[in-house]
Formats: sequence, structure tokens, C-alpha cells
Amino acid sequence: MPNDQEIRPFRLDTPEEAIADLRRRITATRWPSRELVGDRSQGVQLATVQALARYWTTDHDWRGFETRLNALPQYTTTIDGVEIHFIHVRSPHEDALPLIMTHGWPGSVVELLGTVGPLTDPTAHGGQAEDAFHLVLPSLPGYGFSGEPTELGWDSNRIARAWAELMSRLGYPRYVAQGGDVGANVTDAMGRQAPEGLLGIHVNLLAGAIALKDKLPAQSEPERTAHDRLNTFTTDGFGYFLEQSTRPQTIGYSLLDSPVGLAAWMLDHDTDSYYKMSRAFVDGGPVGGLTPDSILDNITLYWLTDTGASAARWYWEFGRFRAAAAASGQAPPPVKVPVGFTTFPGELWAAPRSWAETVYPGLAYFNEVDKGGHFAAWEEPDLFANELRAAFRPLPAA
Repeated sequence: MPNDQEIRPFRLDTPEEAIADLRRRITATRWPSRELVGDRSQGVQLATVQALARYWTTDHDWRGFETRLNALPQYTTTIDGVEIHFIHVRSPHEDALPLIMTHGWPGSVVELLGTVGPLTDPTAHGGQAEDAFHLVLPSLPGYGFSGEPTELGWDSNRIARAWAELMSRLGYPRYVAQGGDVGANVTDAMGRQAPEGLLGIHVNLLAGAIALKDKLPAQSEPERTAHDRLNTFTTDGFGYFLEQSTRPQTIGYSLLDSPVGLAAWMLDHDTDSYYKMSRAFVDGGPVGGLTPDSILDNITLYWLTDTGASAARWYWEFGRFRAAAAASGQAPPPVKVPVGFTTFPGELWAAPRSWAETVYPGLAYFNEVDKGGHFAAWEEPDLFANELRAAFRPLPAA
């Protein structure tokens, strides 16, 4: 039994039989008939998934990804009874600011790998030495190579406390945090808990927008557009969210039994990301970092780790927490550290500044960029790194 404080090296070594079994299952897929519309309004299009499946069985190089991942320093440690996997890359600049960055669903550490170089070694990527970060990329509990929680209660608040413990365990007395999607919710919780040493946070999804929808400004054209997109998401693009927040176990049976079913479920997240990922396989070529190989690296990671159901359970915990908060009638505690926010135009709801200031009064940094979507770090890693440099530059280094 490892010591609870022990940090253990981690290396990925996938059995060849697991890869062969994956390919057999893809080949044996039972396909539905083609959708009856010319867009994604009935779901993920048959041509997209069949092109993805062909690439998956003939061209995707999982061993290449395995080599790339193993070239990075990886570790596991047990926190609050769950084994947490994380990548920890120290900058060559010793005075760099420690940064813990959290992925989301249907992502993983895969979506953040393109930022490792720009964030840890900025002088090689157009930045200055003072822009450097020591980077910690944990896998959420129940995702990827982290262990599955075996008890209830692993919501964003508990994960936030685990991340504070992780940074303490790594010897970082001062640090910053960033997140998108689920990671934005976790990072928001860190900002409200304000553990000792947390200097500031940056998020690229306004996680509180759904709960505060009726209180968000709707006067200007950008505000009305954001409301329209938020309403569209909660009426038309909400299927995965509703299923995972109410019946994660039910969808889990399919996600662990059919790799093509898993792939389709993961692609059907939001319109902007779907069409960009579809383009990578069908026509037009990849958009930024959303290449066929990186998309399949991420999906294969879910498949080989059997985490379709356990990852979905975060949404159930989220729904449970929201219901309890609504019943209590109490507002969440305020964020007690400086907050940076970047709006990417392809985000689920591209929040204008007034929305970010409603959720985060006293917002310390805000910027709207001209490209990128929900998977901003994955799609536009250099632009994303520039935003983090700008947001955290006023803060003192560790």
C-alpha cells in the first residue's frame, strides 16, 4: 500500500491485444442508416463517423501518442482516497509561476498538450522568460489515467480541494489555476475556496451562466447574441449534458461497449467543435490542433481506460450540487482572488465582458480574441498561451 503522500512515476504501456481488440470492434460496427437532413440537427452525421472509423483502423498511430506522452514527466499520487494522474513539466526558467490547468469533457490531458511548450518555455515560442510557467496537468478523477471515485461527493468543490493538496504536495507555496469546460467549474471553485497560495485564476467558459441566465444583461447586440446561443445550447445542444447529469450509468454501458458509439457521443458536444472535428476527417483539413490523430488520441484514451461512465458521473455530481444549492437559496461565496477571462468566438456562449463582470465582480483581466472555440487550448495553443501570459503577468512569480 503506497504512502498517501507518495508521488510515483507513471508510464503508459498499452498491451497490443487492447489495440487489436479496439480495431476488431470498430470493424464489427453495426451502422445506422444515413440521417435524413443535411446538417447535424439529427446528430452526428454518418459520413463523419465512417470516415473517422476508417482512419482509426488504418492510419491512427496510438503508439506514436504513447511515445509523445511518455516523453513528458508523468506521475500519480493518492489524494482523498483517489489515485490522481498528472503531468508535471517544470520550466527551464527557475522563477516561473506554477500553474495547474484542468481539462474538461469530452477532453482529457490530450487537449492541453499543445500548450506545454509555449507555457513552460516561452522564449522558444515568442514570449519572454518572465512569462514562463511550471505546468501541472492533472487528469480529473474518473478520467483518463486517474482512478475512479468509489463514493459519492466528488464534485468540483472536492476536486478543487484535491488540486490545492496536489500543488502543496509538489512544493508550490504560490500558484495560479486555469480551466475550461469542467475545468472552468473546478477552477471557479478554487477561486471561491481561495486556498492558501492561490494567486489568481483564469477561465475560458463562464460556468455560472446557466444558473444566472435570467440575471445576465441582454441590452447590447453581443449580450443578445450570447443569450441566443445560451438558449440554443440549453434547448438543442443539451442532450449529452442532460443524460450524463441524470443517467450516467445508462449511457456508460454503450460508451464502454462500442468504440464507434463512444466516438459519436464525444463528437456531439457543440456545433462549432463538431464541424471543425468533422472537417478533419471528411473534407477541408484540420482546424488548428484539431487533427485526426489528436482527436483520436483523445477518444482512444477514453476507450482504453474504460472511463466513459466514470467521466460522465461528474455531471451527475454537478446536477446534485446545483439542486442542493438552489434548495438552500444561498448564493455561492464570492471569488476571493483575481480572475482573468478570455472569450473565444466559437465557445458555447461567447460571453461579453458584462456577463463576465456579472459572475466575477472586479474582473482583473478580460479579452475577446478572434478565433478559437470551446476547446481553445487544443485548437489554438499559441493564442491560448498568450492569453494566460497576459492574464497572469501582473501577478508575482513564485
